[in-house]
Amino acid sequence: MAATYDVIVIGAGPGGYVAAIRAAQLGKKVVIVERENLGGICLNWGCIPTKALLRSAEVFHLMHRAKEFGLSASGVSFDLPAVVARSRGVAKQLSSGIGHLMKKNKIAVVMGEATISAKGRVSVKTDKGVEELAAPAIILATGARARELPGLEADGDLVWAYRHALQPVRMPKKLLVIGSGAIGIEFASFFNTLGADTTVVEVMDRILPVEDAEVAAFAKKAFIKQGMKILEKAAVKKLDRKPGIGVTAHIEQGGKTELHEFDTVISAVGIVGNVENLGLEALGVKIDRSHVVTDEYCRTGVDGLYAIGDIAGGPWLAHKASHEGVMVAELIAGGHPHPIKPGSIAGCTYCHPQVASVGLTEEKAKAAGLDIKVGRFPFIGNGKAIALGEAEGFVKTIFDAKTGELLGAHMVGAEVTELIQGYVIGRALETTEEDLMNTVFPHPTLSEMMHESVLDAYGRALHF
Repeated sequence: MAATYDVIVIGAGPGGYVAAIRAAQLGKKVVIVERENLGGICLNWGCIPTKALLRSAEVFHLMHRAKEFGLSASGVSFDLPAVVARSRGVAKQLSSGIGHLMKKNKIAVVMGEATISAKGRVSVKTDKGVEELAAPAIILATGARARELPGLEADGDLVWAYRHALQPVRMPKKLLVIGSGAIGIEFASFFNTLGADTTVVEVMDRILPVEDAEVAAFAKKAFIKQGMKILEKAAVKKLDRKPGIGVTAHIEQGGKTELHEFDTVISAVGIVGNVENLGLEALGVKIDRSHVVTDEYCRTGVDGLYAIGDIAGGPWLAHKASHEGVMVAELIAGGHPHPIKPGSIAGCTYCHPQVASVGLTEEKAKAAGLDIKVGRFPFIGNGKAIALGEAEGFVKTIFDAKTGELLGAHMVGAEVTELIQGYVIGRALETTEEDLMNTVFPHPTLSEMMHESVLDAYGRALHF
């Protein structure tokens, strides 16, 4: 006999566990099913452990700059296993915290593989057998995994996917990173900072292809200055693997193919949704390129079945998944939540320098036929940035010239992943240039650059 609930959540990542908590807060009896780790990829193999690695690299970088700050540090080195151990410890701490949140909110947890056997019914294969669950509402939050291209598959030795890169078996000496999205660039930045001879190959016409072209160009110059090699409009056509020795990569660029030798390759060419073996086809769920098709409220078209987070398509971001989880839980509870607006979800890349953005790029705004005003302000014009020794970067804002609507904001430089939320809030509140101009920003802070960028869009910048 099936155990009955109000809501079944499949997947305990940042979308699933947040959906479960919100549903429980709203008085629903909830069970969550997870096949591997509470917290999902984000807490265990993605967002959190990568940031822990990058923090170690950042400190290592700053130690080498000690003299600039009137300090002395000699014999600076790193212990890669210790760096990885700290990262895994951070992930474990947060994953354990999710378990406590489930208990606090009286959410049942079933560890195992879930299949939707019929509408409102879920079968879970556990270590002890099969558990049957029933509920009028089911939330799919199964996430995604690394995409693998033929011939470029990860083997954990010479060719790594993100999981291997988080627990490296060695420190790469000569590293090839395939793909320059957030995952690829973050790993490139980490290993390059620790001394790897790093090459990034991007098939598109620029690295960080979803970012504003001006920001991507600035980041590229910074990476090259740090010693990275960047190959754009290039493709890795083949990898010749030599166990115990390395990899010969066949890289095509400009109609020519050249051979390059590496000891390690990281493949970061995107993700695919975890839609297999869930019983979705039998239910009539539409799947497009490994992602479940939903409406703006994450409804799948099958009564009582919702899909949130990476499985429901881009942007593939943890905070988008969490917000969708809250929205769906409130919808199930009879509420009237606002649908998610993808254009108001910030993207953050934690490379050095950091990159952050929200809304339309200048290129997309122009392509949409909008009359725009663009403002920029450089880090070199900001007192706090200079005091921090982080004077490289800029803030860029884009406004509708007719209405003053903030269409987009794009940043590159120190701590911009923290600054971007100011503009995100502005977009959520439908702010105009006048609102931002009349806002008092504290001094001395990096946030003053946000104010100056707005002023610059209207010819009123004060400090540059």
